[in-house]
Amino acid sequence: MTSTIPVSKSPVTDGPAIQARGVAKHYGALHAVDGVDLTVQHGEIFGLIGHNGAGKSTLFKMMLGLIEPSAGEILVDGASVRGRDFRKARRHIGYLPENVVLYDNLSGLETLRFFARLKGAPSSQCEPTLARVGLSHAAKRPLREYSKGMRQRLGFAQALLGAPRVLFLDEPSNGLDPQAIRDFYATLRGLRDTGVTIIITSHILAELQERVDRLAIMAAGKIQALGSVQDLRDQMHMPLGLELRLEPGDVAPAQHALSQLIGVSSVLTDEGLRVSCPRASKMAVLGALAGLGARVLDLNIREPSLEDVFFGFSD
Repeated sequence: MTSTIPVSKSPVTDGPAIQARGVAKHYGALHAVDGVDLTVQHGEIFGLIGHNGAGKSTLFKMMLGLIEPSAGEILVDGASVRGRDFRKARRHIGYLPENVVLYDNLSGLETLRFFARLKGAPSSQCEPTLARVGLSHAAKRPLREYSKGMRQRLGFAQALLGAPRVLFLDEPSNGLDPQAIRDFYATLRGLRDTGVTIIITSHILAELQERVDRLAIMAAGKIQALGSVQDLRDQMHMPLGLELRLEPGDVAPAQHALSQLIGVSSVLTDEGLRVSCPRASKMAVLGALAGLGARVLDLNIREPSLEDVFFGFSD
């Protein structure tokens, strides 16, 4: 994903890029979203995760102005989604839906020109945008010849038209190969550096772990946790894991050294020991292991993954 297209260099509002206050959406007795408060700053890559039915898609659609909240207020780029100004603000919002539906008989370039007219964006952006998502070679091919990954990249391209200040991306890496995913997130980092705010929903938690600045975990229509991945680890008081590789005769001395520490446990593995310890005890554990010297053949420290954190909050 190369080349350059126009992007917004700075936000036009002094407040947050997105602000939700007491937002709810009720369908009779079903509270799909139930009193959400959320603030997302300009130039932030923000993840929104949750089980199916958690309310994240409904919240997404309310932020886009596609459905009206039952209660509360949402401001996007300073404009209320209920107000007259939101029509103008919408021109600076990009959206990639989970399921990209396009016209098979149009070419990639014709598709972008169609979306450019809808957005009021100059058609001169279309070819550079195709180049940015790696589709220049297929610009004149009909979409019926596009693979799933190519369609996804074209969907991303239409979201980039019009120099968006806020991007909403729903399962954006769906169908992309590993190299395309890497290029996609490199593009997002470049956009963030120009002040673009990016909201992502994804079920691929490992993909988001190192790529979002902050995230929110939703369950039962509410935000259960909010912060960076490390913030959420700290909130959950999740233990660290250590994998020790030891010679068989050195396992007992290692277990003895670790048994002196409060809150530290270990179990035998084929190669040595698997150790669990509170984060605050990490240096004490390393100090105890240092006393064993060369008996420790290898050591690997495992932080709780975003998946571990997610299930800790949502279960």
